[in-house]
Amino acid sequence: MIKVTLIVLGKLKESYLRDACAEYEKRLSAFCKLDVVELNPVKLPDNPSDAQINDALEKESAEILRRIPQSSKVYSLCIEGKMLSSEKLSEEISLSAVSGSGNITFIIGSSFGLSAKVKQRSDVRLSMSPMTFPHQLARVMLFEQIYRAFQIMSGGKYHK
Repeated sequence: MIKVTLIVLGKLKESYLRDACAEYEKRLSAFCKLDVVELNPVKLPDNPSDAQINDALEKESAEILRRIPQSSKVYSLCIEGKMLSSEKLSEEISLSAVSGSGNITFIIGSSFGLSAKVKQRSDVRLSMSPMTFPHQLARVMLFEQIYRAFQIMSGGKYHK
């Protein structure tokens, strides 16, 4: 069974977002072994300088990189990433499953993004959309797309 690791910075504050994620985690259990790793973002002042932001991203990157499972294909969510259709994401996950690695890691950084080190470690830089969404909604959106990808692979009707 393929292992999917989701490394995220920050906890979900709203109960409706936690409920949505819990539902997708339950649904995904039929398709993969799922591991959600919540890391604490570095606390920054209200109006941080660029240097403070870069320092925080570097500190966060050390913990992120340490948590990536060995031989995992890594997808980092970032603004400059490429957009994939649901079908293409399904193909990517399927290829990882049959290629022997069987491990996929998705990384959602803090609201300030990810360090260059994390992006360099990534096999794919992925963007959800050119639109801006609340940071905490990204986790729900990613769970939904991972679930949709597995439904597509299994020939389910959910994705249509």
